[in-house]
Amino acid sequence: MAEYPDDGVVVYHQPACVFCLKLLTQLRFTRLQYRTVNIWRDPDAAAFVRLVADGNETVPTVTVAGHAMVNPSRKQVLEAVAEHAPHLLAKGR
Repeated sequence: MAEYPDDGVVVYHQPACVFCLKLLTQLRFTRLQYRTVNIWRDPDAAAFVRLVADGNETVPTVTVAGHAMVNPSRKQVLEAVAEHAPHLLAKGR
């Protein structure tokens, strides 16, 4: 996993991406706090996604306390939060 400086959960997405919409909807029901970044509006975020996704702009890409995951499931995101940022679960659940 690549490292990116952020101690929370960040979901990198593109508008109208069905995989992004699915993950964001699933995360909404967890009450986990996260922020979203539209990679079409943020060139640095797009460059980061390409860095961790073998040169592709594969979304959703999610970082949890700086640990990046490309196209993770809801379960994978929550497992990463439990491992790398458990304090977020106490706030979010």
